[in-house]
Amino acid sequence: MLRSDVDLISVDDHVIEHADVWQDRLPGRLKPRGPRVEERDGIPVWVYDGRAYPPLGLDAVAGDDPSKFTLKTKPFKDMRPGCYDPKARIADMDRDGVAAQLCFPQFPRFAGQTFAEAADKDLALLCVRAWNDFILDEWCATDPARFIPLAIVPLWDAALAAAEIERTAAKGARAITFTENPVPLGMPSFWTDHWDPMFSALEEAEMPMCLHIGSSSKITMPSTDVPMAVIVSLMALNSMSACSDLCFSTVFEKHPRLKVVFSEGGAGWAAYMLEKMDYVWSRHRHYNEVNQTRPPSETFDRHIWVAQITDAVGLATRHQIGVHKMLWESDYPHSDCLWPNSRANAEEQLRDVPDDEARMFAETNARRLFRFEKAS
Repeated sequence: MLRSDVDLISVDDHVIEHADVWQDRLPGRLKPRGPRVEERDGIPVWVYDGRAYPPLGLDAVAGDDPSKFTLKTKPFKDMRPGCYDPKARIADMDRDGVAAQLCFPQFPRFAGQTFAEAADKDLALLCVRAWNDFILDEWCATDPARFIPLAIVPLWDAALAAAEIERTAAKGARAITFTENPVPLGMPSFWTDHWDPMFSALEEAEMPMCLHIGSSSKITMPSTDVPMAVIVSLMALNSMSACSDLCFSTVFEKHPRLKVVFSEGGAGWAAYMLEKMDYVWSRHRHYNEVNQTRPPSETFDRHIWVAQITDAVGLATRHQIGVHKMLWESDYPHSDCLWPNSRANAEEQLRDVPDDEARMFAETNARRLFRFEKAS
């Protein structure tokens, strides 16, 4: 069970950036081209270097009745202030029974793809750095005991990504967000040596690499007319695919201290994948240029963590997955979040789980992985 003295730490939440994040930080001559918000028919629309990026309505629905969900975006005035104001976020966390959060970007998308797609990479790099300075110096600095600092990197250049890891690590960052699959973004795969400088920088900084579902900007669509509900139900396939991709590759042989988190991908699939990958590896590794050092399940146990909001199958198979490899998340303020009932839901999930395992799942695994010590 989840005891009252256990801190509930979420490793996947989201920031709805306020309108001045980039306008406050870019050089004056670049402000007109940098990300800014325009009100169009009452809806906040991000405009970046001449291109409009209308947000998705499901991005800011914490506390809303699911029967009232819509894809139409809210004005800032209709959002909970906790979406974009860190002090209000802490108040919402207190009401939700959540001790700490790790927050992903919104406008840059989950891994910073917005800036990777931009034509002007000099401006894009400044925008990446500006978001990191915002999250480190403004958002997380509001209360360092309540926010785990996460950074984005310039996806288009591994050396620049390594440099940004070094820069943000020196400022206190504890993790980065990266794409679950670089190939759909037009970048080299994990099977090349392209990403080695970035992986080495992560090892040196002891920073995990968080791979959020959808961060490849590729989703599973059984048909072109499939409704959104079907797409959402299949999102964990992205994590399953990335898990197999990495566990069969030689990435972890070359980078033995690299750590990976599958964010918002759930956990129930992991037990099946560990069994399936090991079976395939035992029969097919001999004629493939794959990791020959250890079975994928051992690679997973050394390097990979999974995270879940509600996942009864994940908890039921926790000993096959490894309780020490499991993390909790709330997804505030997105449509999967259970605010303001997150702790009550977690208590119900963990009702029949031994106290020591519940503590690992809710708190200590995250503290250890992200080097996020409890405030004295």
